[in-house]
Amino acid sequence: PAACAAAMLAVRAPSVCLALRRALPVGIASFHGSARRPRPARVAVVLSGCGVYDGTEIHEASAILVHLSRGGAEVQMYAPDVPQMHVIDHSKGQPAEAESRNVLVESARIARGKIASLTKLTTADHDAVIFPGGFGAAKNLSTFAVDGKDCKVNREVERVLKDFHKAGKPIGLCCISPVLAAKVLTGAEVTVGHEEEEGGKWPYAGTAGAIKELGGKHCVKEVT
Repeated sequence: PAACAAAMLAVRAPSVCLALRRALPVGIASFHGSARRPRPARVAVVLSGCGVYDGTEIHEASAILVHLSRGGAEVQMYAPDVPQMHVIDHSKGQPAEAESRNVLVESARIARGKIASLTKLTTADHDAVIFPGGFGAAKNLSTFAVDGKDCKVNREVERVLKDFHKAGKPIGLCCISPVLAAKVLTGAEVTVGHEEEEGGKWPYAGTAGAIKELGGKHCVKEVT
């Protein structure tokens, strides 16, 4: 249904893929392996670097790619060709002051080199788009990590979100990345799980309040 195709998704990798199965047009999606599907679903995955604290959360990106592969989707990865906000030494959890890195170059590590600049991502070439989590979404795809509700979103990220939303095509948002849609698409319904930490079970529950301040609608769910 058109309503499903336009739905805003903000869930873990298996749930993203399940939701995409339901949202993509029957004549396009190949997730069920039916002979009626003339071609595989074409899914864009937008990365934000390589490493949870300054880029893409690698576990999330890998899980997404595995489940898309199992579903028979054709995947193309993209990233903005911009400098990272900063570089984190992941062994220490501290900024590496003397280093600077490029988001596209770092994202290519996850993509094994098969990646394109975000400027080349179009709705005409893809049936859905997914944004894995990681602090890169809040640092490199936007300034949310620094500016909170007053953040700015990378203009190419904003273009992609608006174009897919206008086209009624599924948008998958994992972990912290729902803030991107909340900022760009007024009234978008997204989730980061629960709105209370509940003893550490939902460590980023406070983001739910920020989503509301950004103009989005937060839905309490059991996934992020």
